[in-house]
Amino acid sequence: MTTTRTHAARHHTRDRADELPPFGVLILLAGAFLPIMDFFITNVALPSIDTSLHASTSSLQLVIAGYGVAYAALLVLGGRLGDRYGRHRLFLGALVGFVLASLACGLAPDVDLLIAARIVQGATAALLVPQVLATFHHTLDGERKARALALYGATSGIAAVVGQLVGGLLVSADIAGTGWRPIFLVNVPIGLVVLLVAARIVPATKSPHPVGVDLPGTVLFAATLVALLVPLTEGHALGWPWWSWALLALAVVLGAVTYLVERRAERRGEVPLLPPSLLRLPSMSRGLLMVLAFSIGFGAFMFVFALTVQNGLHEDALHGGLAILPMALLFFAGSVLAPRLISRFGRAALAAGAVVQLAGLAWLVAVLVTGWPHVSLWAMAAPLALAGAGQSMLFAGLFRSVLADVPTHLGGIGSGALITLQQSGLALGVATLGTLYISLAPHGVPHAFATVEYVHIGIVALLALGAAALPRFTPGAVSTPVTDA
Repeated sequence: MTTTRTHAARHHTRDRADELPPFGVLILLAGAFLPIMDFFITNVALPSIDTSLHASTSSLQLVIAGYGVAYAALLVLGGRLGDRYGRHRLFLGALVGFVLASLACGLAPDVDLLIAARIVQGATAALLVPQVLATFHHTLDGERKARALALYGATSGIAAVVGQLVGGLLVSADIAGTGWRPIFLVNVPIGLVVLLVAARIVPATKSPHPVGVDLPGTVLFAATLVALLVPLTEGHALGWPWWSWALLALAVVLGAVTYLVERRAERRGEVPLLPPSLLRLPSMSRGLLMVLAFSIGFGAFMFVFALTVQNGLHEDALHGGLAILPMALLFFAGSVLAPRLISRFGRAALAAGAVVQLAGLAWLVAVLVTGWPHVSLWAMAAPLALAGAGQSMLFAGLFRSVLADVPTHLGGIGSGALITLQQSGLALGVATLGTLYISLAPHGVPHAFATVEYVHIGIVALLALGAAALPRFTPGAVSTPVTDA
C-alpha cells in the first residue's frame, strides 16, 4: 500500500512538474505572436523600404512572398522535428534563429539581403510556431487546454491589428533616421525576453511515437512553390523572359512528381508531408481548395490595400496602419463569436459570412472609385468593418469544415496540411494578384485596386456558393490546429 501511494505521489509530482504554468501559456503565445505579426507588419512598410533601398516592385513582393513560402514549406517539418527532438529544445533554437534573422532584416544594406533574411525568418518561424500548439496539447488538460487553444486562435486577429498599427507607428516615428528598420529590430528585445523566460518555465516534451520526417516530400513541395512563385513575382518586371515560362512548366512537373512520391511513400506505410489518402477525404479535398482560394484573396488584399493607401492616397505609414484597423477589429470580434454561430447554423453561417464580406468589398471599391483621389480613411471604415466581420465567419468555418472528416489520430497531420495550404495561398495572392495590381497601377491606382478586388469578389462569391458542397460539421471533429499526430 505504501509503495502504491509513493508511486502515485511521484506520478502526481511528475504530472505537476510537466504542466505548463499560466504565465507559460502567455510566453508561448508571445513566441507565436511575433511570426504572425511579421507578415502583417511588413505591408505598411513597403513604400518606406522602396524609398530606402530603391527596391523594384517585384522585389517588394518577394519580401512578403519569400517569408510566406519558407513558412509554408517547412511548417509540417517543424512540427515533426519537435515531436522527435523535443518541443522545448526546438522552440528555443528556432526562437534564437528568428531573432537573429530579424536582426539581419533590420540591418540589411540592400533589398537582396533583406529578401534572403526574410526567407530565413520564415523558415525559423515555421520551426517555432508548431511547438506552441503541440506543447499546449501535451501539457494542458480540460478547460485550461481549451482556453489556451482559443487564445491561440485569437492571436492571429490580435497580431493583424498590432502588426499594422505598430508597423505604421514605427515607420512614421523614423527613430534616429532608421525608417522601416525598427519593424524588424523590435523582435530582438521581445524575442530575447521570451527566450529567457521560456527556458525556465516551459516544460520539455516530445512524442513517444514521433512520425518520420518526410525529407523528399518537403524538398519537392518547397521546390514546387519556388518554381511557381519566382516567375510570377519577377516575370512581369523583367518582360517575361524564357526562363520564367520554363520555371512555370517545371512547377507543374514538380507538382506531379511530388504527388507520385507522396503516394508511393504512403503505400510503403510511411506518413508523408501531404498524405494523398487524407487529401481525398471530402472535407479535405473541397475545404483545402476553398482555404487556398480564400488565402489568395486575403493575401492579395492586404498587399494592394497598403500600397493603395500609401502610394495612391499618399497617406503616411501610421495612417496606412490605422486604415485597416476597422477590418482587423471586426475580424477579431467575429472570430470570438464565430464558433457559436457556426455550431448553430452550420454551413449557412459560412455562406452568410461570405455574402457579408462580398458586400463590404464591393462597397469599398465603390467608395474608392467614386471618391478618388479625395477618399478619407473614415469613408473606408464602414465597408472595411463589414468585410472583416464577414471574412472572420468564413475563415473560422473553413478551418473547422476542412478537418470535419479527419480521424482524431490524424488531426495533427490534417492541421499541418491546412496551415501549409493557407500560408501558400497568402504568398500566391501577393505573387499573382499583387503582380496584376502593379502592372495596372501606372494607368490609375483606383482602376488597379478595383480590378484586383473584382477578382477577389469573384473568389468570395464562389466560396459562398461552395459552402453548400462542404460536409456537415460533426461534433467530434478536430477544430483546432495541432501539429502533433
